[in-house]
Amino acid sequence: MDRKARWTLALLALVCALPVAASYFSFYLWPPRGQINYGDLIAPAPLPEGQVSAVAGLAFDPESLQGHWVLIYVGPAECDRVCAEALYDLRQVRLAQGKEMHRVERLWLVSDAGTPEAAALANHAGLQVARSDPAWLSPPGDGSPAAGHVYLMDPLGMVMMRYPLGPEPKRMVKDLERLLKYSRIG
Repeated sequence: MDRKARWTLALLALVCALPVAASYFSFYLWPPRGQINYGDLIAPAPLPEGQVSAVAGLAFDPESLQGHWVLIYVGPAECDRVCAEALYDLRQVRLAQGKEMHRVERLWLVSDAGTPEAAALANHAGLQVARSDPAWLSPPGDGSPAAGHVYLMDPLGMVMMRYPLGPEPKRMVKDLERLLKYSRIG
């Protein structure tokens, strides 16, 4: 083999090896994120039978939740600014699903003995309200109580995701879009 052929072979090997070396270099220099979902996956837990009950005078039909993705807001009956924003965000996240919004339901899980005022529910048609002690939910990793968090229940009835306090609706929309796209149920 003459000298020109060796240089050509070496250059060809370098051109083939360079992308592989660059990919390893970039993988270790900028490691990929560990997750793409915004909400935190939690140990799946079903809505406990007998511990979730209707609030006097408000609609709650547990059978209507079966087979749907359910956005659950956990909070006290007195709806402050944080509660009002969370209920508004749940409605907007559901509406943002467009033609798939029929696959998503909303539930306000009242965590105390009070009854929500009609004014708090006036702009939330279709929102179901139930009462339960949220102690059965996985405690948030930051040590905060379950109240104030938004949870997601899958069509099989398992609460499987928790969003941080004051979640970003756009990121919740992306999570739900992805789940609805790949889910064969609900």
